[in-house]
Amino acid sequence: MRGYTSDKEEVLKRLRRVEGQVRGLHRMVEDDEYCIDVLTQIAAATKALQAVSLGLLDGHLKHCVADALAAGGDGADAKVREASEAIARLVRS
Repeated sequence: MRGYTSDKEEVLKRLRRVEGQVRGLHRMVEDDEYCIDVLTQIAAATKALQAVSLGLLDGHLKHCVADALAAGGDGADAKVREASEAIARLVRS
């Protein structure tokens, strides 16, 4: 079971919202909207994706990493390293 399984519908709902925002951006560019307005909407879509990412990361830490730590061994170290690498990727983006 994945860390987001219990919140899967909420994650999908948020992703559909982001998808709609991106389609809206496409229309804005097609319609030659003002650059700053397009950039403002890009920032909103980016924030929305970041919110989804943070929610997924939270679920991963609470479920996948916590379970691995409880089990101990090499799997625990691997899950912590994997989570740290994911956090680093999010911080860089």
